[in-house]
Amino acid sequence: MPYVPILPVAGWQSGLDPARLVVIDATWIKTNMPHFMVGARKQTSARLFAGHFDSGRHRSIVPFMIYFTSDTHFADPRVLRIDRRPFPDMAEHDVALIRNWNAIVGKDDDIWHLGDFMSAKGGDCDQLLSILNGRKHLIIGNCDPETTTKAENWTSVQHYAELVTDEHLLVLCHFPFRTWHKMGKNSINLHGHSHGRLKPMPRQYDVGVDARALRPVTLAQLLSLP
Repeated sequence: MPYVPILPVAGWQSGLDPARLVVIDATWIKTNMPHFMVGARKQTSARLFAGHFDSGRHRSIVPFMIYFTSDTHFADPRVLRIDRRPFPDMAEHDVALIRNWNAIVGKDDDIWHLGDFMSAKGGDCDQLLSILNGRKHLIIGNCDPETTTKAENWTSVQHYAELVTDEHLLVLCHFPFRTWHKMGKNSINLHGHSHGRLKPMPRQYDVGVDARALRPVTLAQLLSLP
């Protein structure tokens, strides 16, 4: 069954914006991040380093950003009632979230979705993913059925990931942690699941749409929060 709410969306804006430039190494460019295996499925390691590399290594400047989001729950009407999202029906809800996503995320950006992407009753997950901008990585949530986790248009699928960017170690999981890897060395836990209702610990951020104005966010935006 096809995913229904399809409409024109904002595309990638051409030109180089200095705020979107990140220096990454040649290996990443050639392989689109080094691969590792989880079970029988190819996954993608996510160690991205902002800044300059050792003098002997090739360096390239690529216009991309890294975004985070969670708990979109496309095609799941429960969010209108439980989370009181301000839409009369799921069609308008899904259309608004698609527009918000594509207005922020460029086609060449990376976006990490930290779980609970869409309902199994919502139709073709790959079709919805093809509408959304960016290289899309899924951290599996408790409401992600096989129709979501086995979709082909994810760049990577995993239950947990660690990402190094802007000199910060990010620990990504659908569920918030009480303690996490290298917590004592200022690592940061990004999570979903709590729909903006959980009081965070220091260096812990809910990236779910209910906590972030129904939009993807960058690490810089999270770190600027009071």
